[in-house]
Amino acid sequence: MTRDEILKTILDNGAVAVVRIDDDSKMEKVARALCDGGVNILEVTMTVPNAIGAIRELTKLNIPDLLVGVGSVTNKTMVEEAIEAGAQFIVSPVTKDEIIRTAHAHGKPVMPGAFTPTEIFRAYEIGADVVKVFPADILGMSFFKSVKAPMPFLNIMPTGGVTLDNAGEWLSAGACAVGVGSALVDKKLINDNNYTELTKNADRLMNSINSFRDTIKRN
Repeated sequence: MTRDEILKTILDNGAVAVVRIDDDSKMEKVARALCDGGVNILEVTMTVPNAIGAIRELTKLNIPDLLVGVGSVTNKTMVEEAIEAGAQFIVSPVTKDEIIRTAHAHGKPVMPGAFTPTEIFRAYEIGADVVKVFPADILGMSFFKSVKAPMPFLNIMPTGGVTLDNAGEWLSAGACAVGVGSALVDKKLINDNNYTELTKNADRLMNSINSFRDTIKRN
């Protein structure tokens, strides 16, 4: 897929599952459970043990519509290693020129992290496809509305503060998609091998997103 096609796939789904688990051997079951619930976009963070190997194995799986990216990226070497392993998009907690340039050189969209309006706009100016507003739980939805009012052209995505039931509200506030970590990828469920509940989490999240989108269509 081209960079634009990858980005469109992410925005069409509306949710990025931030997968930060302790045991990479469970990655396949986590991925299948999330996809069964409709969340097909997985961000495997570099804090996962053997993250690069996990990304490589995920991209080999025959799971329809699964799109695997990498998160917690802080330098260009991580970008290159993850893309070589099959990562289709790059997410970072910070904004660094080298991360954006390297991702784009390989034809992949990138989502750098920013916090203030100035940081968000700078990330946009130097080529961010989506700006990850992080940690969004400190800022809240009203912040998104305020930032989007003078800069409606921005693609901004919250990470932190997104729950299974308020994702649609974040979209209503101006988010282009949501990044969801522990509320969705519940470590206790994974440790207990309770993948059925993990699928229910994903389904509940997508219901929130789809309810908002249905409302927009009706109006």
